[in-house]
Amino acid sequence: MTSTGSQDGASAPRPRRGRAEKAAAIAHAACEVFGRDGYSRAGIDTIAAEAGVSTRTIYNHFPGGKDELFRSVIRWSSAQVRDEQLARLRRYLDPERPPHPDDLERDLLALAHAWVGLMTDFSDHFSLVRHIHAEAGHIPAEVLDAWQEAGPRAVGHELASAMATLNDHGLIDVHGDPAQAASHFMSFISTDIVQRSYWGVIPLPKEEEERLTTAGVRAFLRAYAAR
Repeated sequence: MTSTGSQDGASAPRPRRGRAEKAAAIAHAACEVFGRDGYSRAGIDTIAAEAGVSTRTIYNHFPGGKDELFRSVIRWSSAQVRDEQLARLRRYLDPERPPHPDDLERDLLALAHAWVGLMTDFSDHFSLVRHIHAEAGHIPAEVLDAWQEAGPRAVGHELASAMATLNDHGLIDVHGDPAQAASHFMSFISTDIVQRSYWGVIPLPKEEEERLTTAGVRAFLRAYAAR
């Protein structure tokens, strides 16, 4: 009688993974490896081992090799972060319901804390971003453009629109340039934290992160106070 299951000590054969499942495994593994090793040092063999697939499988999914894989992964990862950034932006700066003047600082602080928290929530993505900045000269221009298009540009546009709405309601003065105001807001709330934590690799103590974020929001409000 033929034995099945684990009666003879052998484990049951694992079901074969479908194409979509393999693609997802490759994407997650590539995000981790690129974030850990960087674009230049990451190897297809390493990514294949992390994903539990063969190198041939990776090339079947990504015939362009490492360039195509990195471009796909950064677009996928950026889209995830973009969607969450936009959700948090709309939660705290709803264009249909601008804050009361007395609540503006509170709402901007809530947005800033939520936004900075993304470095922890999406640590693999921000490790990728850290390597992009470090290795920009070695990454194909079209890959850099794909990253910008997938995430930062869309988020920057929405944040600029939010700043324009605050300006229209007399809550701040963007001095005719809401996109610049949006850029300054991001710089005020995150630059110190990003640099001192190395893009979240070495997280700052919560009280220090709180202090820096609060100082950034208050500096922004001083710079863009309504007339």
